[in-house]
Amino acid sequence: MKTINIAIIEDVEEFRHALQLMLNATPGLKCNHAYSNGESALQEIPKHQPDIVLVDINLPGINGIEVMDRLKPQYPKIQFMVLTVFEDDDKIFKALSAGASGYMLKGTPPAKIMDAIYELRDGGSPMSAQIARKVVASFQNPTKEIPNPYEQMLTNREQEVLQLLSKGKLYKQIAKDLNISLETVKSHCHNIYEKLHVTSKMEAINKVYPRR
Repeated sequence: MKTINIAIIEDVEEFRHALQLMLNATPGLKCNHAYSNGESALQEIPKHQPDIVLVDINLPGINGIEVMDRLKPQYPKIQFMVLTVFEDDDKIFKALSAGASGYMLKGTPPAKIMDAIYELRDGGSPMSAQIARKVVASFQNPTKEIPNPYEQMLTNREQEVLQLLSKGKLYKQIAKDLNISLETVKSHCHNIYEKLHVTSKMEAINKVYPRR
């Protein structure tokens, strides 16, 4: 089976080194690149394009959410998994919106973190039990702060693209309206379908805007 190439973005040196050692000691996993800040990650990850990036949220300077928000549209095949101490609703949904496909807490046993990486590779969305419960609760009991969790899973740009699609606009028209390339529009649509687990624009529109 193909080796999973992993990068780490983590500012706590001891944790970063311990995590890298653990990954490299696990069969099928390889971690040659670990970054202490978002700025370095933004420069280096495009060069190496790992399969999976483990991201802490609370970084000095550019935080982990912003790193994902910048990289995911350009490199949709890279899978991001948050590994953090934060479990508040705001950070969870901002991370998912920015492109995270998994969200694990740092207190998770090492074996479960390794399992989560394999699950992510196989198309899953691993989450610590506490995080999964919060996500499920938000869908069952929407609040004013999170009126539509499906929409919150999309970045601001993805929401703009989907809104224009819901108005019947074609990709070329959307590219012109948003002053972006046609390929970027297609990339955003791919990300939208992936996040919402749908295969067509109508499915996506009906999921996010069920009353339209």
